[in-house]
Amino acid sequence: MPDTFRRRLLQAGALAPLATLLPFAAVASVPPPPAGLAAGISAEQATAGLDLRGRTILVTGCNSGIGLETMRVLALRGAHVIGTARSPEKGRAACAGVRGQATPVVLDLADFDSVRACAAQVRRLAPRLDALVCNAGIVLDDWERVGGLEKQFVVNHLGHFLLVEQLLDTVVAARGRVVVVGSGSHRTAPPGGIQFDRLSGEGWYPRGYSHSKLANGLFSLELSRRLRGSGATSNCVSPGHTRTAILRNVDEGYRDDARTPAQGAATPCYAAVHPAMAGVSGQYLADFRAGEQSALQRDAAMAARLWQVSSDLVRGKA
Repeated sequence: MPDTFRRRLLQAGALAPLATLLPFAAVASVPPPPAGLAAGISAEQATAGLDLRGRTILVTGCNSGIGLETMRVLALRGAHVIGTARSPEKGRAACAGVRGQATPVVLDLADFDSVRACAAQVRRLAPRLDALVCNAGIVLDDWERVGGLEKQFVVNHLGHFLLVEQLLDTVVAARGRVVVVGSGSHRTAPPGGIQFDRLSGEGWYPRGYSHSKLANGLFSLELSRRLRGSGATSNCVSPGHTRTAILRNVDEGYRDDARTPAQGAATPCYAAVHPAMAGVSGQYLADFRAGEQSALQRDAAMAARLWQVSSDLVRGKA
């Protein structure tokens, strides 16, 4: 397909039809990381020496934890970081505390109208995104639903699915990167994987977080397939067991070996900006290397079905 034709399709927001036409090129595997990049280092160490001036990066969940540290480090390296938070006050406070250029935008991933409004504002701020880091998430210990759907699935997966869909042409225009923050918890998802016939959470809600993290991995996998030939990439990363505010709604505690946000943000930052990850797509990373993942998270057919179901759900067709 000629590049000029592809660009016209992308500029018209026609990525979905384009995806069916793109050639199936080989997907690069995860290369060995540069010397010194190992488990336990910080995001600052993982990005040492990088000059990100001129790049624009969107990070969701910028007001605390891994999202805040990701925004701080990428801005420190010179990027313009657009950070999302559920309230304008939290977003402004987080961005004000960052050295460098950081712009707050309101985003409530449980509200699809909010997601679309966020995407529209991001478009006004940046016609091209060099990276989009899907970081925000929740953990619940009770059965909560949004529009009849299990809430963690909505917030952790569907909200990000819609955000990426709304902004994907801006990532492709920059030959940029989508980074989905997943988790090793995907391996404890309900038997059979995505519960397509019971998305309300009935019968499996205690595994809701794991279910949503499996959805993150499958979404990233299918997105990488659709991006083949575009120059843009999609990868899922695990930050490791990191002590943040994400467990504020549950009784569980952190293990003694829990990482700091500075350590948890290292692999997300690496995947988003490091030259070693150029052209790498469709992978699952942990500590800068290929991570251990379940057969379910590698299930291409399940990933394709999840994409279609997610598309229907965010449009109210399901």
